[in-house]
Amino acid sequence: MTDAQAGSAQFPQVRPRRLRSTPAMRRLVAETQVSPAQLVLPLFVLEGAREPTPIAAMPGQVQHTRDSLRATVAQAAATGLGGVMLFGVPLRRDAEGSGATDPDGVLNTALRDVVAEVGDALVVQADLCLDEFTDHGHCGVLDGAGRVDNDATLDRYRTMALAQAEAGAHLLGLSGMMDGQVGAVRQALDAAGRDDVAVLAYAAKYASAFYGPFREAVASTLVGNRRSYQLDPANRRDGVREARLDIAEGADVVMVKPASGYLDVLAAVAAVSEVPVWAYQVSGEYSMVEAAAANGWIERRPAIEESVLGIRRAGADAVLTYWALELAGWLREVR
Repeated sequence: MTDAQAGSAQFPQVRPRRLRSTPAMRRLVAETQVSPAQLVLPLFVLEGAREPTPIAAMPGQVQHTRDSLRATVAQAAATGLGGVMLFGVPLRRDAEGSGATDPDGVLNTALRDVVAEVGDALVVQADLCLDEFTDHGHCGVLDGAGRVDNDATLDRYRTMALAQAEAGAHLLGLSGMMDGQVGAVRQALDAAGRDDVAVLAYAAKYASAFYGPFREAVASTLVGNRRSYQLDPANRRDGVREARLDIAEGADVVMVKPASGYLDVLAAVAAVSEVPVWAYQVSGEYSMVEAAAANGWIERRPAIEESVLGIRRAGADAVLTYWALELAGWLREVR
């Protein structure tokens, strides 16, 4: 071996850095992409509001009026988002969550407003859960001992599903984590001739500390916790099991929530799911980035972009994120 040959042998023959050399090269070989159509914007609408009300724990987010909601969904459609998920914040609550099934209640009114504004330019989605409407803040009705009554709650979910379908929802987001909720709602919709309405199962929804800011957003009245029906953060297989059950019951889409702390669950669900898999980048994930950026500890835009990209890379076909509009604008700039 000559000296020249010996010298060259000291250098690596495989150089992965060649594929990272320029922005154009990195775009060309990127394994994962994010597009506006893969983003869903959660929105809160406050009953009787005359002006948007800022949510202190979620800087940049508001409880909408009917007018500001219509303006925002029109912007979402123009930006090319995939959809919006609506949450209602009522002024009056009771033990049964009767406002959830009132045709003139805040959420059903908001659904009609949004569908009238954007038609089918967006997938108009409704949160199907009782927690925003009950005076005790739980996701279902309570029995005499103060426990959430699973099967009695399913009856309320059936009625709620039909009310939301009548209001124009394209997709119902079943977030209450009651056993059998997907099958119950699917059967009710089909029996009423509403087999056109899709069902999103919050299949792997964990009892997470990262929901904290959301509770301000919906003015939650919860006392206690939801650990008896939401999943234990210690359990990955349980999330996969719940997803399989929901698919068997007729879910059109399954979801993992939260996203960033549960990427292993998301990947495991995506590996076995026969239907689209979504993930919800929840309020605590949003607020942590906003707080760190406001303090100058991280650079805001790259952190947002990276966080959503990581969720997509783990297997999410779509991401619910409070940054959906802003991120979609950045993506359009790049293109």
